[in-house]
Amino acid sequence: MRKWTLRWKLPEFACGLWLALLVSRVCVCDGQASVTDCSKHERHTRNYDYMEGGDVRIRRLYSRTQWFLMIDEFGNINGTQDPNNCYSVLEIRTVSEGGVLAIKGLKSQYYISMNRTGMLQGKKDYNDSCNFKEVFLENYYTAYSSVKWTKNGKEMFISLSQKGRPLRGKKTRKESISSHFIPRKCREDEKKLV
Repeated sequence: MRKWTLRWKLPEFACGLWLALLVSRVCVCDGQASVTDCSKHERHTRNYDYMEGGDVRIRRLYSRTQWFLMIDEFGNINGTQDPNNCYSVLEIRTVSEGGVLAIKGLKSQYYISMNRTGMLQGKKDYNDSCNFKEVFLENYYTAYSSVKWTKNGKEMFISLSQKGRPLRGKKTRKESISSHFIPRKCREDEKKLV
């Protein structure tokens, strides 16, 4: 039986292969060519643009149940489907490392707080029940769990039902769509509500 072998000139082949790999990894970004892996830019990557601005972000939290989270002038927390509702503009402020933050209504000046039973309520004065941990999910949404309170060792999340009402924390799970939010940027004029 005869063995088939390819007779290549190894140095020419290796140089050609190296050149082909180098050319396939050159991307032009912002007018400058750089050697990177272009396939990474073609895939859908996690966008952290909404975190710009350092410690304070002005955003609207849009629920996967199609409601904007809002805090009205009396401290009531609900959902609204009006994308221009002034009570849905929120100030998200980082209070400590590890994604711990406080969420405050820009117009109402109430903080979102969770009590021991998992009920969401507005508080005029900041305290440790206003701390929430920002949890980045695999589906590109974000969930917010109470730092202070848990129910039988399970996290309790900010969530809005299909009718736009806040759910009690003990009925929430990280996997539930009612707990999934997308922080949306606000227009410049909306950031100056106070």
